[in-house]
Order: sequence, then C-alpha cells, then structure tokens
Amino acid sequence: MAGSSSTSHPAGARRTTTRRRPSQKRRPAARRRPAARRRPAVAGRKKKARRKKGWDAKRWWPALLLAAAVVVGLAWDTENEGVPGVPGHCTVAGLSMTLTAEQVANAATIAAVGRDRGLPERAIVIALATAQQESRLRNLDYGDRDSLGLFQQRPSSGWGTEAEVQDPVYAANKFYDHLVEVPGWETGRLTDVAQNVQRSGFPEAYQQWSELAEKLAAAQISELPDQITCIPDPAP
Repeated sequence: MAGSSSTSHPAGARRTTTRRRPSQKRRPAARRRPAARRRPAVAGRKKKARRKKGWDAKRWWPALLLAAAVVVGLAWDTENEGVPGVPGHCTVAGLSMTLTAEQVANAATIAAVGRDRGLPERAIVIALATAQQESRLRNLDYGDRDSLGLFQQRPSSGWGTEAEVQDPVYAANKFYDHLVEVPGWETGRLTDVAQNVQRSGFPEAYQQWSELAEKLAAAQISELPDQITCIPDPAP
C-alpha cells in the first residue's frame, strides 16, 4: 500500500507495522495585508448600520404644494360646475362677489326684457337666479344633452331652435312666458318657482343665488349712479 513499510524483528517478538504519515506539502503562509491598509480596531466601536431614508418634509414640500394647488383647483371647478375661477371685472353695490363684463351684460338683458314686459322686480330676481345657476349668466353653446344658452333651454323640449335659445332676448322672454304661468310665483319660494319652470334634477340649487339675484336686480333697476362699476380688461 502506498505510504507504508515493513521491518524484521527477532523470533517471538511482536511484529509491528509502523505507518508513516503521508508527506504533506507545506502550505505557504497566507499573505498579510500591509499594515498601512489594515484598519486598527477601536475599542467600543460598533459597525455603523445603514440608515434608512425616512420622510423628509423639506425635500417634498414643493411637490406637496403643487398637489394641494391641483386639489384646490379641482374642488373649485367641481363646486362651480366647470366655471373657471377667473376674477370678475365688475362690482355690484352691496355684493361682495365680482362678475365679469359678460355676466353683467347678460344680466342687463334679462332685466331689460322683464321691465319691457311690465313685470315686477320679483320676476327679474327669479330669472337672474335661474340663469346664474344654469349657466353662470353666460350664453353657453353647450350643456347637458341639447341644453343651450343662458337658461340651458332644450330645443327638443319645445323651447325653440338652437339659434333661438342662444339669443339672450328670446331666451329671457321664453323664461318669463313660463314663469307667469306658475301659480303663486309672485310670493312663492324662489327655488320652487324656478324649478316649476326649469324642471331641473337639482331643484334646491336655485335658492343659493337668491342674494346675488336680489342685489343684481336692484342695481339694474336703480337709477342711482355707480350701482355697477366695471373695470375694462387690460389691452393684450
């Protein structure tokens, strides 16, 4: 067997076999890193754990501010049903809300039609509140289904042609035609009377514009100066 040998002994002597350990090659000593590269151990020093990045408000506040602005913008748009939140250019006596020149012009048309028909101020108030709710006093060329104009009147429901219901004078006259047919319209609750004319899916919505309509109607009818003051748009 490789790696063993036999030796002769006198008779009677116990024969033993001596095994030699296989020669082992001496492994070269492991090379040590130069002393300069070894980091000396410091008593009490612990391995520094990697710190997880947490919430840093300073880093994220610009993004949060932008998100808040978007949310506020969406809330305003939802509340006003798509009406842009652009400041108006006209002030009305006794009213904190400002209006655009377009809104004031359409309100003047509605009031003028009511006066020409000999209707009382109450009729004008109801008409203005209705137009404010339906279109924000704008002569819209779009609306729910085929609704159009200041009062969102529907040609398919017999209010007139598309061109007619988008004519502010025609639209106001058609509204007054139906208004005076409502029993007790002179003294009835504004939103109930308006709903009888409009047949809206939101019958209580008209009431919120009661104060605006009253102030605007009074300013349109009043002969006192400076009841409505408009600032011209700046030149482009």
